[in-house]
Amino acid sequence: MCDCKKKNEIRVDESYVSFKDIDCFENACSVIDNLLRLCKNPQLNNAYWEKFITKIPEAYYSRDPKKDPTEALLYLVCSNAFYIIELFELADDDEAIHALEKCEQECC
Repeated sequence: MCDCKKKNEIRVDESYVSFKDIDCFENACSVIDNLLRLCKNPQLNNAYWEKFITKIPEAYYSRDPKKDPTEALLYLVCSNAFYIIELFELADDDEAIHALEKCEQECC
């Protein structure tokens, strides 16, 4: 006899099973908030970050996830996480590092 129902049950300890109650847009916004704050420091800002900032979708500035149906903000954060963490670690900013780690673990 097939125990198909058990196979389809979601275990709580499994990652990436459900995004229920996870606000990935807000997680990405938090990362960008920290990035923009740190880029105000001329010692941390450079041509890469200036170009990166131009790619931040309008949805971030309006804080409206409905204006970001393709999840461009989340994609921008996740696809640049390696560079972002480097900036956050260079700044030795625990708040920023935590924001990126949370976004990566829950959404990327």
